[in-house]
Amino acid sequence: MAEEPLVLGIETSCDETGVGVVRGTTLLANAVASSVDEHARYGGVVPEIASRAHLEAMAPTIGRALKEAGVAPRDLDGIAVTAGPGLAGALLVGVAAAKAYAYALGKPLYGVNHLASHICVDQLEHGALPEPTMALLVSGGHSSLLLSSDITSDVRPLGATIDDAAGEAFDKIARVLHLGFPGGPVIDRYAREGDPAAIAFPRGLTGPRDAPYDFSFSGLKTSVARWIEAKRAAGEDVPVRDVSASFQEAVVDVLTRKAVRACRDEGVDHLMIGGGVAANSRLRALAAERCERAGIRLRVPRPGLCTDNGAMVAALGAEMVARDRTPSALDLPADSSLPVTEPHVPGAPGTHAHPHDHSAAHQASGANLYPADDTGNQNERKAAVWPSR
Repeated sequence: MAEEPLVLGIETSCDETGVGVVRGTTLLANAVASSVDEHARYGGVVPEIASRAHLEAMAPTIGRALKEAGVAPRDLDGIAVTAGPGLAGALLVGVAAAKAYAYALGKPLYGVNHLASHICVDQLEHGALPEPTMALLVSGGHSSLLLSSDITSDVRPLGATIDDAAGEAFDKIARVLHLGFPGGPVIDRYAREGDPAAIAFPRGLTGPRDAPYDFSFSGLKTSVARWIEAKRAAGEDVPVRDVSASFQEAVVDVLTRKAVRACRDEGVDHLMIGGGVAANSRLRALAAERCERAGIRLRVPRPGLCTDNGAMVAALGAEMVARDRTPSALDLPADSSLPVTEPHVPGAPGTHAHPHDHSAAHQASGANLYPADDTGNQNERKAAVWPSR
């Protein structure tokens, strides 16, 4: 197996059509087509709109990524795709596309886990992941503390949200404040001009008898919404900047406090933070401050690699190829609730172990989609596979 495998990754778990190309731990291309503007009018992601947007963007985004990377499809060592978790319809588009490309090119297919991919993307910026790796993943759908001794086969959940995820809470409070969608970036922007100590909002699940690594932001969301409603009912102006700063502080305080505690309890001397909320400036700053005091090394990818993207899928796919993991079968399903304990979905032993062991029909599809420069040779191959009757 190649020491520096060249892998194309496809991500369609939500509203971003992401396609990345990675060689080993080197990022060659990261093309993204977002449908966020189409969802903004509804105040959240509409699954059917997301699925249709993926269909329209898929082929152009793949072409753009390959062109940016300067590689030909036939040069790839594998095709990786998010198999779950995520929106079922959106996942299906990406999985179907990945199957088609893998089949046509005669390349192994790797259905990988969205959350494990968020961890693995850090390799593209800071080098190989330490083993074990402690990861705090925060996004619109997930708030999780994960411990991984091998990102391709062993990811153990330590804690997760029991209700609203952090990113979901940001979106809901932004809606109450009439700040639009998505809420994370706009609240971050307003919070920079506000006082994080102006309002004492609650910190969920931080009592001595609470689960030490689980998260809950539903109570915080309700508290903030009621505070705003009370101000409006009294005919007073809502201090948007102070509310944003105080709410944001409550979220990142809990996230970083629990993450540092998990590192200490598990004897891990580093922390990786990923997911869309990892782009939040206050989360990054407070995590750096607390990790430094605790003697913990902090790894956070640049913001463009924190949000959903194809590079993270390609990164995990490249790791699967490098470690010779069993590829997925061509009947790979899209699993909207794929557990994080399954970093990838392998096929039966020997499935696609050799990338060119497909049938004559496969060879024909490869000739049709990616023809040789010599038209005559191409026609000869077609005749050999589909003889006239």
